[in-house]
Amino acid sequence: MGKIGVIIVLLLMVSCNFFTPDAKPESVARVNNSYLFREDIKDIVPPGTSKEDSLIIVRNFIDRWASQKLLTNAAEINLSAEKQLEYDELIKQYKIDLYTKGYIEEIVKTTVDTVVSDQELKDYYKENKENFKTNATLVKLRYIHFAADHPKFATIRGKFFDYRKSDKKFWDTYSMQFKSFVLNDSVWVEMNQIYKKLPFINPENRTQYISQGKAIEKKDTADVYLVKVTNVLDNNQISPFEYVKPTLKQVILNKRKLELIKKFEKDITDDAIKSKKYEIYN
Repeated sequence: MGKIGVIIVLLLMVSCNFFTPDAKPESVARVNNSYLFREDIKDIVPPGTSKEDSLIIVRNFIDRWASQKLLTNAAEINLSAEKQLEYDELIKQYKIDLYTKGYIEEIVKTTVDTVVSDQELKDYYKENKENFKTNATLVKLRYIHFAADHPKFATIRGKFFDYRKSDKKFWDTYSMQFKSFVLNDSVWVEMNQIYKKLPFINPENRTQYISQGKAIEKKDTADVYLVKVTNVLDNNQISPFEYVKPTLKQVILNKRKLELIKKFEKDITDDAIKSKKYEIYN
């Protein structure tokens, strides 16, 4: 006998309801004229669960099932006929919406072209960039956070503030010794990310630190932060293309999906009219 079978036997032993004449073969619980069968609970216990935990899982499932049935029965008795009719209509509409939505999603998934070229993104951005304004301050910067007593402190400081791509080998060698760092200052980031990475900066003092071209050396007894702010874009400005590029792609794809859905709905209606499956009577 499998684990579920053993659990069911144990549950049968502690509940006299299962020994009533109304019990059906393979049933494990009854609420009025509704039955819960062994097949309904065969997959609810994860593999490897202990017998004690399995018993709890199965019993809780049965109790929840019973509660739902009892509440449904009570609702059917106590709700007015008008209210029940209203809910029945909602259920019918929900089924229609669920089926049509699922079918259309499958059509879109297999039909829509998901490739968006850079040129298409740039064209859309150029035509609609007024719709893509920043809702937070954006910053480009680089920084390193490392021990204040680092033996190469002076060299690291000099190369950081006089940053050159030709020093890539140097940074590859020493960056593993940093507590955290960002050397790519070509990416726009929001201020909330900067607050997390550079905890000495906060909303109250950010104007002291965040301005274009600002060089920062923040040192305490243990650590030092070196920061170079290369660009700042204030709130409610047109967002840079690279920053909104992922959003642009999603907007274009959503536009394609809506156009495809509209065309599909028209085509299926036109085809039904042609094949006499859809008629309007005067």
